[in-house]
Amino acid sequence: MVGEYVHLSPAGKGRLKGLCPFHKEKTPSFQVDTEKGYYHCFGCKASGDVFSFVQQVENLSFGDALRKLADRAGLEIEVKYGEKTSRDIYEVNAFALDYFRSHLSGAALDYLRGRGLTDETISAFELGYAPEGWDGLLKLARTKGLSERQLLEAGLLIENPENGRVYDRFRGRVMFPIRDHLGRLVGFGGRVLDDSKPKYLNTPETDAFKKGELLYGLDKARLGLSSGAELVVVEGYMDVIAMHQHGFTGAVASLGTALTAEHATLLERLGAQSIVLMFDQDAAGLKATLAGLDQVIGAKFRVRATSVPSGKDPADALLAGDEAQVQGALAGGLDEVRYRVQAATEKYGTATNQGKRNILMELLPRMQNLDPLDSIAQDMRAAACELLGIRPEGLLDWIGSRAKKRTLTDTHLAGMSQGGGEEEHELALLRQLLVDPSLLAKLDGSMPWRNEAVRKVMLAARDAQSPDEILDIFRGQPEEQLLIRLMFEARDPRTLSRASSQEYEQKVVAYAATAVDEIQVTLNIDALRAEVALLKQQVVTAPPAEQIAILGQISELQRAIEAEKRGRRGN
Repeated sequence: MVGEYVHLSPAGKGRLKGLCPFHKEKTPSFQVDTEKGYYHCFGCKASGDVFSFVQQVENLSFGDALRKLADRAGLEIEVKYGEKTSRDIYEVNAFALDYFRSHLSGAALDYLRGRGLTDETISAFELGYAPEGWDGLLKLARTKGLSERQLLEAGLLIENPENGRVYDRFRGRVMFPIRDHLGRLVGFGGRVLDDSKPKYLNTPETDAFKKGELLYGLDKARLGLSSGAELVVVEGYMDVIAMHQHGFTGAVASLGTALTAEHATLLERLGAQSIVLMFDQDAAGLKATLAGLDQVIGAKFRVRATSVPSGKDPADALLAGDEAQVQGALAGGLDEVRYRVQAATEKYGTATNQGKRNILMELLPRMQNLDPLDSIAQDMRAAACELLGIRPEGLLDWIGSRAKKRTLTDTHLAGMSQGGGEEEHELALLRQLLVDPSLLAKLDGSMPWRNEAVRKVMLAARDAQSPDEILDIFRGQPEEQLLIRLMFEARDPRTLSRASSQEYEQKVVAYAATAVDEIQVTLNIDALRAEVALLKQQVVTAPPAEQIAILGQISELQRAIEAEKRGRRGN
């Protein structure tokens, strides 16, 4: 069963391994014990039996997971009298769908054909028609043994609160069956053929129909997500159907809501990586769409907003033969990362430190995920660094520290700006020490660290014997993300591909030992130069009697700098 969702390979007797379906990873940490019928992920710690796997991977209740497994095994589950199940709703909806499809003729069928849909497409999307009349569906249901209560729970009837009378919810409408990502029939959308209101009417919230979790067409579009296809979110049912008919099979539509965190969770599990919002809007409308994007959606997927240049919705554009325009719109659009940086720049400007501070604080929610696999956050940080002229290392240090909990000061900005050479040298030194912690013994302990995170690590890691021990000291602390990043940077995957692991480690350790000497000398020179600069400022305002002494100190420091340089050349 697990093998239907995860590509598994042998990992020892009775064990299989693969990439975890519950979180993003590049190396397999998900294992299945075939003898015990148990799975466990060593990355995200997800574990359980086949029932919990189906519940989690398909977002099902235990009862629905049990029924899905029973169906797969060809077994029937006995339901006790009075027990309420979502399957009841699926079966009642299937009855209603047969009713709607049997009435698709005349004006309703002409309408769909007039919108450019072929008979094959009409059949594939199971389109139908709810005829005029107050109780056509209800009367047929009674002859089939279905109760009013079942139809009410499925949202197919409406009850008048004043007199208790019930009648059909959908009347005189083209009917669009709505299936969830598993293909289960959870509800309907209905469209009038004239200009009466409401134009569209959906099934109300039921145990099976939760519009904040559903996307129309996802049962078909999901087939391409695992292979990297883009998900194209359009505005209406007809847009989805027309797009699929013309080969744009990644099209889906939300049910009158914006994309939600629940949508994000589902789409991530299905393998979606990139989302295009294709709406019938002008540039200002597309910007508003991106500005209102749910934080979870923006953090998990690469998002663009676009529209057909002619201003038509996708269905009308395809009906008019503008397939090339639709294709061009999908290839372009406004990228969310660049849009947010541009919008923040236009709002605050970069001419003042206050403007730069405001830009960084506004972009922080999208930049602060330091997961190496989060390409959206990485791109946002890179764009901010390019715009504001700040060092990536400085930005990462600030994001990983508690500084984000208070207003950025000019000192913080200065520390992040290009040219912060001393802190860069300190981070380079720390990077080399993470390769071989024993090199800590070469430092004399008197170094005046300028980077606070480096200072804390140097003090706390004195007795550490391995990088893992250093990480354990800072587990759960702000410095942990910095250490993990530096450890990744300290290892060059290209070198690993050219040499064996043992040769690689030998080369790295040898390089690290030399690098520590060079970096410490550089740090000493930087510290001496900083002291010279400070004395030069003091000598200008000092009394004549003190100026001679200060000049003497400057001369001694210059000699010390030259001595350090000679020592480095001698090595």
